[in-house]
Amino acid sequence: MQDNATEVTAAGIARLAGVGRAAVSNWRRRHADFPKPVGGTETSPSFALAEVEAWLRKQGKLAEVPLRERVWQQLAGHPEGPLTALVHAGCVLLLIHERPPVWLDASAGSDARLAAVLPGALDEVLTPITSTPAGPAPARSTATTPTPAGPAPARSTAITPTPAAPAPATPLRTPTGPQLLPSAPLLRGVAELAAGIGARQAFEFLLGRHLDANPRQYTLTPAELAGLMADLAGPARTALDPACGTGALLRAVDPRPGQRLYAQDSAPELAALSALRLALHNRATVRAVAGDTLRADAHPGLRADVVLCHPPFNERNWGHDELAYDPRWEYGFPARTESELAWVQHALARLKDGGTAVLLMPPAAASRRSGRRIRADLLRRGALRAVVALPVGAAPPYNIPLHLWVLRRPDRVPATPEVLLVDTGRFAGEGRGGPDWEAVRETVTDAWRAFTRAGRLAERPGLARSVPVIELLDDDVDLAPARRLPPAVADGAEQLTRVRERLGETLRLTADLTPPPADPAPPARWPLTTVGELARGGALVMRTGGNGGHARVPVLTDHDVLAGTAPSGTLPESEEEAVLTEPGDVVVPVLGGGAVARVIDEATGGAALGRNLVLLRPDRTALDPWFLAGFLRGTANNRQASSYASTATRLDVRRLHLPRLPLDEQRRYGARFRALEEFERALRQASRLGEQLVRGMYDGLTDGTVAPG
Repeated sequence: MQDNATEVTAAGIARLAGVGRAAVSNWRRRHADFPKPVGGTETSPSFALAEVEAWLRKQGKLAEVPLRERVWQQLAGHPEGPLTALVHAGCVLLLIHERPPVWLDASAGSDARLAAVLPGALDEVLTPITSTPAGPAPARSTATTPTPAGPAPARSTAITPTPAAPAPATPLRTPTGPQLLPSAPLLRGVAELAAGIGARQAFEFLLGRHLDANPRQYTLTPAELAGLMADLAGPARTALDPACGTGALLRAVDPRPGQRLYAQDSAPELAALSALRLALHNRATVRAVAGDTLRADAHPGLRADVVLCHPPFNERNWGHDELAYDPRWEYGFPARTESELAWVQHALARLKDGGTAVLLMPPAAASRRSGRRIRADLLRRGALRAVVALPVGAAPPYNIPLHLWVLRRPDRVPATPEVLLVDTGRFAGEGRGGPDWEAVRETVTDAWRAFTRAGRLAERPGLARSVPVIELLDDDVDLAPARRLPPAVADGAEQLTRVRERLGETLRLTADLTPPPADPAPPARWPLTTVGELARGGALVMRTGGNGGHARVPVLTDHDVLAGTAPSGTLPESEEEAVLTEPGDVVVPVLGGGAVARVIDEATGGAALGRNLVLLRPDRTALDPWFLAGFLRGTANNRQASSYASTATRLDVRRLHLPRLPLDEQRRYGARFRALEEFERALRQASRLGEQLVRGMYDGLTDGTVAPG
């Protein structure tokens, strides 16, 4: 009965059945027994998940709902909202992770018994502390007791409120029985999921799906960037993130025995999710707090080894008027427009002498005139050690090249202080693929280690150098690396000559590949079938892109398919089995309205299938891949299979048409389609080489490495 309380939208039904939303709309119109809406709005109704599952099975449209999808739909349609459901799920996963026998005993009965017994069991792993920590060590021990199955390492997960501050209530309290009762089916599903992939991976999967489903609600720190920041900070026994978000930065810190992780966020739900995520990730003592960090610091006595922070940018209401005499402003009182410099000084105030802080900063913070006095004092006193310019696309907002500031709380001022400046802008990726993180990480960490060993760094043109502080203390105190680094040597005449030669070869190839004049023919009247019919008949297998996978698998994105480029994306790290491509597969983007289909070749085979892509794997004895891809690209074919929203177009791949032709005739068409694809690829290559030649000529002429005549 409780399962009926879980609701699912039309988009969720489409995901369950592996179809487009247009198909769900058709089912509602054509089938009188389709479940009636139980909530939502007239334009966006919601349905009871259990009723939908039963109807799909009855219609033969769904053999069995995959466990991951069923659990996700239960969470997304929870009557108290997905965040409440995610917290309930996280609490139970922590119990399963630390005391599996306790969970087995609590769950061995009805939903009512589970809801009644569970709060007492959760109290053992969720230790609410009503006092605020005053320093690096808590005032009282909160070590957990051993489970019946054997001793467990000591660890506490303390979630405390911020005292005497305009802060929310305690972000995570043990749920009561009545609160847990509607979640009982979800919690049993979560436990089943954890039995297959582990409690930690189950939580990461559900959290990742929630974040993906609500991209505008959260500002995330990509895992690659979090790892780089943790590398720059170094090992830590105590680490703090005063704007923790979903806990990505503290999760990147290398675990150590006796480690303590401190977190604070103004959003109670994020503080709660961070606490659960970190508690599941390692055996450290976790202390997460909900509250406004600048106005109501929850850790005033803390002196941490490391502070990692991705603060909110461009905040005007950060507490300027209330905090004028705050002791944290050792380097100057920040202007109202300099909230980021308030976060910098907060981080320094929470470090022990010699401790390291790494903050993600907007580039304007390095050069705004309103912050020049604070920047100057940070330099004079040796607190600011490095500024790293990241490539465009490293983190949101993705259209701005953000900076990393590396700071150390001075224990002594260097005799001849220098500051490391690094610019990794050249490693920006194309489109939405993101930067070349391997190159960014190698460049930054190598320069930082060399700089910390010697106190200075020899020039690396266009990449890095150490700059004497006195050189930076001018009227502007501009710390932007690009303005202080020697320019990289341009491609030069020799390199441009090679680009020109390659362009000439590509243009000649393009001319050779130009299709011959089209032979006129009367309109064809073929018998037609659809991709959906072919899938039901076994002529092809249809798969959709995943929402997680193993971190090291290259991912083919929808942008890669549209641009004809190599796999460039990433998926959230999880134990979910990624859909891997094979040579001969046909991949189709479902968003954007373009008539595009790509046949996977040997070079791309093995990549994971990204989001918003559908993979078609034809039976070679019945379907030629190039014939399939060519007909799927027809403009009229795509138009009739697309549905339109106010801001997007979505393709229902199952509705795409193909003619019924013998295999030999398919191959004749396939050979022509393949030749067209080679011509298209040559045109793209010529365009890229032409742009490279033009940009190189402009750069060479303007920096003097190419003569004008």
